[in-house]
Amino acid sequence: IHHLVLGEFKNERNLESFDEYLLEGLCNVTIEKFRIAFFDEFSEDITDLFNCLANVSTISLVHLFLKRPRYLPKNLRWQRLEMVNCEFEEFPKWELDSLKEFVFTANKGVSTFTEMKLESLEFLDLSRNDLSFKGCCSYTDLGTTRLKHLDLSFNDIITMSSNFLGLEQLEYLDFQHSTLKQGSDFSVFLSLRNLRYLDISYTHTQVVFKGIFDGLVSLQVLKMAGNSFQDNFLPNIFKDLTNLTILDLSKCQLEGVSQTAFGSLPKLQLINMSHNNLLSLDTLPYEPLPSLQILDCSFNRIVASTEQVRQHFPSNLVSLNLTRNDFACVCEHQNFLQWVKDHRQLLVKVEEMVCTKPLDMQDTPLLSFRNATCQRSKTIITVSVFTVLMVSLVAVLVYKFYFHLMLLAGCKKYSRGESTYDAFVIYSSQDEDWVRNELVKNLEEGVPPFQLCLHYRDFIPGVAIAANIIQEGFHKSRKVIVVVSQHFIQSRWCIFEYEIAQTWQFLSSRAGIIFIVLQKVEKSVLRQQVELYRLLSRNTYLEWEDSVLGRHIFWRRLRKALLDGKPWSPEETADAENN
Repeated sequence: IHHLVLGEFKNERNLESFDEYLLEGLCNVTIEKFRIAFFDEFSEDITDLFNCLANVSTISLVHLFLKRPRYLPKNLRWQRLEMVNCEFEEFPKWELDSLKEFVFTANKGVSTFTEMKLESLEFLDLSRNDLSFKGCCSYTDLGTTRLKHLDLSFNDIITMSSNFLGLEQLEYLDFQHSTLKQGSDFSVFLSLRNLRYLDISYTHTQVVFKGIFDGLVSLQVLKMAGNSFQDNFLPNIFKDLTNLTILDLSKCQLEGVSQTAFGSLPKLQLINMSHNNLLSLDTLPYEPLPSLQILDCSFNRIVASTEQVRQHFPSNLVSLNLTRNDFACVCEHQNFLQWVKDHRQLLVKVEEMVCTKPLDMQDTPLLSFRNATCQRSKTIITVSVFTVLMVSLVAVLVYKFYFHLMLLAGCKKYSRGESTYDAFVIYSSQDEDWVRNELVKNLEEGVPPFQLCLHYRDFIPGVAIAANIIQEGFHKSRKVIVVVSQHFIQSRWCIFEYEIAQTWQFLSSRAGIIFIVLQKVEKSVLRQQVELYRLLSRNTYLEWEDSVLGRHIFWRRLRKALLDGKPWSPEETADAENN
């Protein structure tokens, strides 16, 4: 008989009782697979139950109330034993020398794993039992050195106390949805050089130790979804995994990936980076993957990627999943949005890639974005920026040259009228004694008399100083006398008046500036006012000398300069001298 089922075949209901004498008739029958399933009342004493089943290859016990298993006969030559949902209250301690495969799953009554002794065992499935392992995993725990398949998934706490000594032949190892302790404290898998499949998904592992996967030189599939990394950053922890082809890093809270993270994985074909917190599509980490064909970055927070980054996609990539990300459909990313349109064949479910920003385009497919909108926006922005810049420039120029503009307006207003003063005197207040006692006395009381504009005497009260300088000083004067001294150069008002005088001289065709150097000024100090220094170097100026001959020459030359353009007659001068 190839396969014999005793009990409920369709797993739809439980049979009420089991008569163990039913098995006595099977002693002379050769059976390959024997299954007992779904009995409510089943003898806990199974020592003699299977005497006639000693030569069966595969035994399956499903949904039986065994609770406390007794010892089995030692003459059993079973190769595979399956015990599923049998309501065990303690882990069975059977010694079956011929057993190669043992499946013990969904037995929720067992809480603690105890040591086994099954020396021929190659396949062990202890999943979905809520078992706790105080020490895992080594030869002393499992009682075999031939184990190739070990499934400890969906259990309770598993404490990693050794690095699988004596279990070097393992090819398949599954810890998913169990809680691993000390799994990232040392190189747990160092001796598993033959391991091809490893699943540590959702094991509450935080990867801190970078050598966690050292020694896994034959590994082809690594699943570690639902765990976490220090600082939510993926470093290069895969340096020994040169044969890896599938890598699952989904739901690991990753925010960044090292550019060298995948640098030693030449055979990697699939990477699952979905359900993380990646903010951008950084392709540089994937550039050294010549065999990569499938990349899943869905359910992240990717906004866009730059053109420079997109150039680093592996050439063999045939499937890229970017759905359910936070794409920003703005003109800043129009090159990326155009790239999406141009690579529809590469992108998975490209029609489901939608905008999340701005709000007015939320849930709009990326394929609906139009670059023409950006061209219009660029034109509007360019014109707006240019207008703002021009207005700002005009405002700055008006602010800086406000007094010069006032001077220009005044020149047009007073250009045809006669001047009230012969000269406007620009001087430092600290040189006022010389102005009053020498300049005013000799010019206003001399022959011919000259009328000077002096700020302490002629400026209108209540009017701003700057306005008085322009309206009373420059607009109503034929000439400007600049009294240069050490104090003049250090006075901000004097320099301001001098700069306005330059503009006045440029705007008024009849204007002229007469420089009087009252005292010797150090050249180093004079050079601080570059333009004044140049004018004094290029133009003739009067220099005050307090001597009889010097004073005579000074006043004769100054009067001659002031007479230029002044309406007067020699007869009037002679009469004034006679009187």
